[in-house]
Amino acid sequence: MTENSPPADTGTRRPRRSEATRAAILRAAVARFAADGYERATIRAIARDADIDPSMVMRYYGSKEGLFRAASEIDLRMPDFAGVRPEEAGEALVRHFLQRWEEDGSLAAMLRVGLASGLDEGRQQALLEGQVGPAVARFCAVPAEVPRRTALVASQVLGMAVLRYLLEVPTVTSMTHDEIVAWLAPTVQRYVTAEDA
Repeated sequence: MTENSPPADTGTRRPRRSEATRAAILRAAVARFAADGYERATIRAIARDADIDPSMVMRYYGSKEGLFRAASEIDLRMPDFAGVRPEEAGEALVRHFLQRWEEDGSLAAMLRVGLASGLDEGRQQALLEGQVGPAVARFCAVPAEVPRRTALVASQVLGMAVLRYLLEVPTVTSMTHDEIVAWLAPTVQRYVTAEDA
């Protein structure tokens, strides 16, 4: 390569500036909404946290509500469960949910803000169903019932998340993962693999 030759293409694409800006805004928004709640968080404060002009927040997300909806999308990072046997599905799902909720405190914080803001409108349920659905479909004995069974699984894990991480009910927060799995996994297992309702 000569001195004036362009750098070699390494095959890795550098993120565009707009992608980096969006990511910075979302990080700042999650932290600010979690700390202040929906009503008290402001576009100006989020922009200051992201070290950008407030107009950029509006440019990318349109409004505070639009930004909140983007920031409050829960990513469960669902594995493909390829090595899990059907009879182990309930335990594998419950353990994954517990680990995911506890490794990222912003999930519970954003769920709390979403429910308190009145803007949730079933979005978290829909997001959970969209992410949990493929796992349920992998194990479900009755394919036509995947949507219903996915909703039932989501109701169990959301209920546990609310009691353990939002309301912090002592009888629930004091339970170990193994205790929660022992109680919850058989119900989730039935939702996923039972042949009849």
